Amino acid sequence: MCSIMGMMGSSLSYDQFKAALEKTESRGPDMMRIEAYDNHVMLGFERLSIMGLSEAGMQPFKLNGNAVVCNGEIYGFRPIKEELEKEYTFISESDCEILLPMYEKYGTDMFRMLDAEYACIIYDAKKQQLVAARDPIGIRPLFYGYTAQGEILFASEAKNLVGLTDEIRPFPPGYYYADGEFVCYRDMTEVKSVSEDDLETACGKIHDKLVAGVEKRLDADAPLGFLLSGGLDSSLVCAISAKILKKPIRTFAIGMSTDAIDLKYAKEVADYIGSDHQEIIITKEDVLEALPEVISVLGTYDITTIRASIGMYLICKAIHQQTDVRVLMTGEISDELFGYKYTDFAPDAQSFQDEAAKRIRELYMYDVLRADRCISSNSMEARVPFGDLDFVEYVMSIDPEMKLNKYNKGKYLLRHAFEGDYLPYSILMREKAAFSDAVGHSMVDYLKAFAEEKYTQEEYEALRGKYDFATPFTKESLLYREIFEQYYPGQARMVADFWMPNKEWEGCNVNDPSARVLANYGASGV
Repeated sequence: MCSIMGMMGSSLSYDQFKAALEKTESRGPDMMRIEAYDNHVMLGFERLSIMGLSEAGMQPFKLNGNAVVCNGEIYGFRPIKEELEKEYTFISESDCEILLPMYEKYGTDMFRMLDAEYACIIYDAKKQQLVAARDPIGIRPLFYGYTAQGEILFASEAKNLVGLTDEIRPFPPGYYYADGEFVCYRDMTEVKSVSEDDLETACGKIHDKLVAGVEKRLDADAPLGFLLSGGLDSSLVCAISAKILKKPIRTFAIGMSTDAIDLKYAKEVADYIGSDHQEIIITKEDVLEALPEVISVLGTYDITTIRASIGMYLICKAIHQQTDVRVLMTGEISDELFGYKYTDFAPDAQSFQDEAAKRIRELYMYDVLRADRCISSNSMEARVPFGDLDFVEYVMSIDPEMKLNKYNKGKYLLRHAFEGDYLPYSILMREKAAFSDAVGHSMVDYLKAFAEEKYTQEEYEALRGKYDFATPFTKESLLYREIFEQYYPGQARMVADFWMPNKEWEGCNVNDPSARVLANYGASGV
């Protein structure tokens, strides 16, 4: 991960800009640089060295008066670079150095050409304007806002912009900003034509495209690690990676000291694939102590995101403190594509597809945000193979009738695609447990009890009434909102709402986002 920031205008001094950029130093602890252009533009960059580790890879990159800062991984950049080398001379091994030559050659058309997880800010010297863009899923963060003078600011995280703008806004994924306008260059939920592939053909393509997505993300010049919960998604990422690398990978699992559910399954996977495996054990005290820091890091009040982030933040903190790992592979985004426990209640195929599209569009506010912040706040980079653009596009195009749970097994297509010797059959077919539950049911119970003790019913009713947007609806949600407001006052609209099952569906009208409260949870999480 790296941190980027840019502004057009003169309302901020160098010192104010630097102080704002330094709020995300953990994203890029290796080196910082701020440069000014034409007396009215500043670009800032904090570097975490992953590709091209020499100082030549430090940004901003410059070309013919233009400049760029980018937080990202450009997959398949080498063939593009080889083509561009016919016209341009490169100074580093950094994948991001190709962006300015691409911009000179293709303009804003370049963005739809990128197979990447990225956020970037370009200074166009001829137009004397900023251009910015974000990847189509929003795996890399970017926010923007306007100063009192109407000057636009961009930054990797909301915390960079606190106090500099009245309203901090997430930069929409799949858009670029140029000439004062936001333009959608790629919508991952748009299905141009529904695939006519039968089940076996679809599963074959799911297999091949996910393997390709994993393989391209193993390309790093820095040490690699793998989060392994013992659930289907992270286990598949680990198993595929171990096959590709043909050597033991480093896997990490976390659980509560009292009732960790997934540690035994993670160890079973680790033993099966022969990984160098490490367990991190946490306590009630660790959970409650970490809560304010986690909310500060996340910039959200969403219940699901916070619950799931506590374990993820603490495991990443331990990895950062105890190892030299700089890149972490994770299993996010599979649920949005193939279904959660609650999507078993989808009334029909189109409803399933519409729900998947909604979740993909909103990923950047929930699961993807969690993965980015928990990992980057501990000075590492997240890689998300299930977010591979080719993979996502294909899965979204599969006939939704095929994706409905008609098989008495959620995510059947994904499971069937990897039948064989990737994982033990019991793991491959194991029911899903929510991540916060998998760390241990007691973790969520401790958080709920802490909130219950903090507020009387009268205090809860009075305090929740202060918020007319995303009004807290439990004492736990009030606790999170009150902490959020300490760090991001008045910025609740950065998040669309609470992540909850679709309450319009029969069986899903619940007041807790955990799948534990659904009638079909059954043997999940045991």
